[in-house]
Amino acid sequence: MPQRLELRSARGPQLHVGLKGTMNALFLKDLADKTRRGLRGRVEAGRSGGGLCYGYDVVHELGPDGEPVRGRRRIAAAQAPVVQRIFTLFAAGHSARAIAAQLNAEHVPGSNGRPWGDTTIRGHHARGTGVLRNELYIGKMVWNRLRYVKDPRTGRRVSRVNPAGEWVVKDVRPPHR
Repeated sequence: MPQRLELRSARGPQLHVGLKGTMNALFLKDLADKTRRGLRGRVEAGRSGGGLCYGYDVVHELGPDGEPVRGRRRIAAAQAPVVQRIFTLFAAGHSARAIAAQLNAEHVPGSNGRPWGDTTIRGHHARGTGVLRNELYIGKMVWNRLRYVKDPRTGRRVSRVNPAGEWVVKDVRPPHR
């Protein structure tokens, strides 16, 4: 004879908690998939999928329907000469460390007002980080280059490079160039 589960028994709450935990995990996975799909659509339309690099500002404007227009950015007038100077100095043979030292000596604020570091200038080749390796400065927006996973030992998020076939690359050069 099959055993009946009595929901008022001691096992009932345990099953209920387990089922709710599974449902919550499924909901979060579905929400993450929908968010990524929306961000991908935004990038494919030539707008930002998140993140802001040095030399750009977020554009805050309302559309004709009164809703905020998301994903637009513009060149930051105060930071653009610094970006151009970094590329000019590097092309002239200066190292990333020397460029960072020079900018710090002149009290030029870096990203988020922090001091410049050589890695801020140079970045990481595979990750496409740093001023010199960020393809946005040449009019190419690359999205989905990295994914973030939680390290089970530390609980911290760590970045991993996605295969190049999963990247979304969009030409975002202004039409006048």
